[in-house]
Amino acid sequence: MQNQFFPDIPRINYEGPESRNPLAFKFYQPDRKIGDKTMEQHLRFSVAYWHTLTGTGADPFGVGANLRPWLSISDPMEQARARMRACFEILEKLQVPFFCFHDRDIAPEAETLRETNRNLDQIVELTRELIADSGKQLLWGTACLFNHPRYVHGAATSCNADVFAYAAAQVKKAIEVTHYLGGRNYVFWGGREGYDTLLNTDMGLELDNLARFLHMAVDYAAEIGFTGQLLIEPKPKEPTVHQYDSDVESCLNFLRAYNLLDHFKINIEQNHAILAGHTYQHEIHMARINGVLGSMDANEGAYLLGWDTDQMATNIYEAVFALYEVLKAGGLAPGGLNFDAKLRRPSFQPDDIFIGHIAAMDTYARALEIAHNLLGAGEIEDFIAERYRSYREGIGRKIADGSIGFKELELYALEHDRIVNSSGRREMLEAIVNRYL
Repeated sequence: MQNQFFPDIPRINYEGPESRNPLAFKFYQPDRKIGDKTMEQHLRFSVAYWHTLTGTGADPFGVGANLRPWLSISDPMEQARARMRACFEILEKLQVPFFCFHDRDIAPEAETLRETNRNLDQIVELTRELIADSGKQLLWGTACLFNHPRYVHGAATSCNADVFAYAAAQVKKAIEVTHYLGGRNYVFWGGREGYDTLLNTDMGLELDNLARFLHMAVDYAAEIGFTGQLLIEPKPKEPTVHQYDSDVESCLNFLRAYNLLDHFKINIEQNHAILAGHTYQHEIHMARINGVLGSMDANEGAYLLGWDTDQMATNIYEAVFALYEVLKAGGLAPGGLNFDAKLRRPSFQPDDIFIGHIAAMDTYARALEIAHNLLGAGEIEDFIAERYRSYREGIGRKIADGSIGFKELELYALEHDRIVNSSGRREMLEAIVNRYL
């Protein structure tokens, strides 16, 4: 099985930064210790099934161009079995410990839900055997509630109660499958949970229904003994004009409003962050300081385009700040870094799958080392602590501990109205960061 689909691709090993071999790691060494964990333990890499195994290379302006050995198989179920075996060959050769999937990625949808579930069950049994044989693990599962025409108006937020019921049945099955395969997390991405115009939308009902749906999922996960993390993945737009889970802060507001905050954490994607007008670091930071950082999708968006390009992550500077936040949070487990990324359309050869993942894995490996050194040196943290020193003494301490009000602050300001600020020294701090690159 190991060389069934990529016989010319060897197991990818570390050769160091001087290597010119595109099929070798330059920085990623799974067993190398950074602090108290190995790189593998820190980074918890995962392959995204939908891009790597079912992606065709299509984009909004062109049909698929990918050359894949399993595409020559005409029977849908046999092709699904081949893709799953190919997935584990990729995982083994890349030394990646995890994979992620949507239910409809791994098994074809049939005419009825019963038939679809039977298809899914067959592939799940094969997947369980491959997990047992390889030691690879499922990082998270999820349900595809956005592709089929039934979800044209959304899933949990659809105006059609029959669609809500169908989506509930699909998520019930997907949680069962994730639990059966030992998945560590389950993700909710509301691809169409939003609206295009308020002229035809009862937003209050839609938000209430979304909350009801998530409460049902929490209850059912507990009923079957699934103890993995439940994750919500924010995205601001595309395909809807206004997405209810647009960024971390909107998710936090929703979870608090509907008494769901104790049950969910957040899965953050770089490409979604920039579509929301934020940086990747901002979204991770917001999740960290609110105690909801659960997992991350490691990709990149094109800053000059307004849609989800899902590129392989190769920007080390950006990855450094992402992992700086992860290290401050104490790590990602049981979440991980899922390569929710697709090759560029012109990169259509089978070996590009490996070359693309190697590039992204090396990016995060090098960024991990830099972020660890930067955090350990404490230069940034020391500067921030000094900048806010006024809140640890005097009037600032009273503000911070809530022991003072407007009247007392007015009296203080009347006597201390000659204010002296210190420089924020952004350029100096950016130069400090550059010393570690």
